[in-house]
Amino acid sequence: MTSLTLVDTDPAELAVDAVVIGVYAIEGGDTKLPIAPGAESVAAAFSDRPGGGLAETLRVLGATGALGEVTKLAAFGAVAAPLVVAVGLGAPVGGAGRAPTSESLRRAAGAAARSLAGSASVAIVLPLSDPDKTGDEDLTAGVRAVAEGALLGSYRFLGYKTKPSATRRDPVRKVLVHVPDAGAKAAKAALKRSGVLGGVVARTRDWINAAPNELRPPQFAEQAAAAAAEASLEVSVLDEKALAKQGFGGILAVGLGSAAAPRLVRIAYEPAGATRRIALVGKGITFDTGGVSIKPTAGMWEMKSDMSGAAAVVATMLAVAQLKPKVAVVAYAPMAENMVSGSAYRPGDVVRMYNGAQVEVLNTDAEGRMILGDAIARACEDEPDYLFEVSTLTGGQVIALGKRIAGVMGTPELCERIRDAGERAGEPAWPMPLPEDVRKGMDSEVADISQVNSGMDRAGHMLQGGVFLSEFVTKGVQWAHIDIAGPSYHSGEPFGYWSKGGTGVPVRTLVELIEQIAAE
Repeated sequence: MTSLTLVDTDPAELAVDAVVIGVYAIEGGDTKLPIAPGAESVAAAFSDRPGGGLAETLRVLGATGALGEVTKLAAFGAVAAPLVVAVGLGAPVGGAGRAPTSESLRRAAGAAARSLAGSASVAIVLPLSDPDKTGDEDLTAGVRAVAEGALLGSYRFLGYKTKPSATRRDPVRKVLVHVPDAGAKAAKAALKRSGVLGGVVARTRDWINAAPNELRPPQFAEQAAAAAAEASLEVSVLDEKALAKQGFGGILAVGLGSAAAPRLVRIAYEPAGATRRIALVGKGITFDTGGVSIKPTAGMWEMKSDMSGAAAVVATMLAVAQLKPKVAVVAYAPMAENMVSGSAYRPGDVVRMYNGAQVEVLNTDAEGRMILGDAIARACEDEPDYLFEVSTLTGGQVIALGKRIAGVMGTPELCERIRDAGERAGEPAWPMPLPEDVRKGMDSEVADISQVNSGMDRAGHMLQGGVFLSEFVTKGVQWAHIDIAGPSYHSGEPFGYWSKGGTGVPVRTLVELIEQIAAE
């Protein structure tokens, strides 16, 4: 993985493969490209060169300052680095000279790092805080954003190729983040945290991007347990026999159609003196055919990512183990493979869940809520103060909010906290309602509840999922369901710090929330 370090040396004198500077977007009738603060010495080094200086040369090369745009310029000895890379920061928020938003810094650093794959060392010189602010808060946020963006933008999935590719280059080996004082404790702490997050998000992406034949429930559970044990976390795994003995009917029902039996992984972090408890639950469907209610062929291969929620909560626990917040955190990752076979569960089946509720199955492709209902009920037995559940639950989330914004349902105040934390982390989320009429339509003639609202068909499908899950939350527990069906997997071309494939959403949001609760 790419390594991080702080540096406060004059950027023009840094002996690196490339020095990255920021440029703001050209606005209105202005024709001059604004160079962002921090790069003054680099710009000065080009002042006596033909062509009107650095800003004019970059403009001639096509630079506009658009967010994430990368323009490369050979230095020819003007500065110590052989290459100057200008990355667009977009329009300055609050006027010229102001620092970019954290998300702008994150995207810019990610785009620059990805464009410099194959380099041994790269220095990133971007404005981390407003010049008139002297506190550590802005600087810390800026360091975090740049470092996270660089690490996430550098990510490459190793994959399964057996032959080298001329176009495939290794990630940047070392990123130097330029700061006013490389010895400052706040900057060092911010860099360390970013390194932790970069590592666990990369682990999440690796799991999501893995071929589904390589990561069936037993293998996924084994890898998650091994990673947790290596991080000195408490871990236990229930196999199909233990699941049957303890009554996890929802998890078992979904796993009936597969030769690879289901699992339930429990990972716990219990620091001494913790007075609050957080539960994490993540959906781990390692491949989803839809079961008897089979999905269309087109795009089904992306259903290898239906375990993104489980990958995210396991990775979050690995971050917690390193960051050591003063709050107890316990994660549950139910894992199953939803396949078609003579033993698969069927529409019309009635399944007894872990909490005793009888559920009438109407659509086997609504399998996520079945395994999550069991896991949520079990998590509530630990008496958490807060419960965060993460899943690629419904296509309805994508229809309602698109591919980059998660849907959040549950306790209203907690949903707002998730929205705020997601905004800070660069993982946007939007609160959605849990209407009573949706629940009424899930009444069953033969069981306690139907798995879906048959009267609404797919209308309000995201809301149906949230309403169903709410039935398994113990009264008094503040909870939230985060539907990441869209933002968990990016099928388009890379942009910002997102590469093609798994994104790692919402690991950084969960860590932000855990740290916030621990600090209260």
